[in-house]
Amino acid sequence: MKLILHITPRQDWEKAKLIGIYQTDSLEAEGFIHCSKPSQIVKVANLFFKNQTDLLLLFIDSDRVESKISYDQVGGNETFPHIYGALNNDAVFKTIEFKPNQNGLFELPTEIQLE
Repeated sequence: MKLILHITPRQDWEKAKLIGIYQTDSLEAEGFIHCSKPSQIVKVANLFFKNQTDLLLLFIDSDRVESKISYDQVGGNETFPHIYGALNNDAVFKTIEFKPNQNGLFELPTEIQLE
């Protein structure tokens, strides 16, 4: 299993649980769902989600994702996993609340082990 992560508003995941598949606005607008490697998640969270609350972190088993996953270069030399299609819910094996600290910034959750 290769772990990838995705930050989402709680309401979007709740909707996905009802309809059986997860989709984002970026899928329609850009053609993919943005994800991160565990080592990237804090940087992404602090760049795009600072001070936001009611977020969940989806733990995704990339081996179970039915849509194509591509590791695309974004800026510099860093590659990020992108899911090109809807995310089948059964690829998500865990969700946790992802809350910023008192300064509005995110820290690495204890549930994530960096290799």
